[in-house]
Amino acid sequence: MQRAYDENLATNLYFDRHFATDAAKILPGEYFVSGQGKLLVTVLGSCVAACIRDVDAGIGGMNHFMLPDDGGRGETAGTSARYGSYAMEVLINHLLKLGARRNRLEAKVFGGGAVMASLASSNVGARNAEFVLGYLKTEKIPVVAKDLLDSYPRKVYYFSQSGRVLVKKLHRVHNETLFSRERDYKARLSGTPMAGDVELFI
Repeated sequence: MQRAYDENLATNLYFDRHFATDAAKILPGEYFVSGQGKLLVTVLGSCVAACIRDVDAGIGGMNHFMLPDDGGRGETAGTSARYGSYAMEVLINHLLKLGARRNRLEAKVFGGGAVMASLASSNVGARNAEFVLGYLKTEKIPVVAKDLLDSYPRKVYYFSQSGRVLVKKLHRVHNETLFSRERDYKARLSGTPMAGDVELFI
C-alpha cells in the first residue's frame, strides 16, 4: 500500500518566486498532498486534475490523470475507469492519512480540453471530464468550482491551504513539452497492466 503512495508522488519541488512560496509541479500520472500550504501547479491538455482539500484543516492535494484510450482493443468502460478511480483514491487516501476528514472535503476540477488531434477523435478530454465529475458525485464530495472541456490547455495554480485557484488559459500555446508529456503518458497507460485496486478509506 505504501508503494502506491510513493510511486505516483510528484518529486519536482521548488520555490515559486512569483508567489513567494514553496511549490510542487505535478506531471501526468502524478499527485501531491500538502498540510503546509504548498502551491500545487500543473499544465493540462486533455488530462484532468482534481484539487481536493479539507476546508477546516487546510490539507489539500492535486492529481493529474487521464483515462487510457483503448486503442481499438474494445476495452470496457469499467476497465478504463479503474485508472481514474486509482488516481482519485490514491489522492483521497493520502489526504485522509494526513488528517483530512471525508465529510469536510471539497473539490475543484480542471482540464479535459480537446487540444491534441491524436486524442480528439476518441473524445479523451470529454471522457476524463465526465469521469471525474461522476466519481466525485458518487463519493459525495461537492464540486465547488470547475473549468472543463473547450479547446485550450490550462495552467492551474492551486493554493492547497486556502483552496484558492488561478487558471491561466493558454490560448496561443506552442508548448510541445505539454503535448509530448501527454503522449508519453498515454503510451505508458496503453502498455501498462492495471495494478490492483486501492482500497478507499471510509
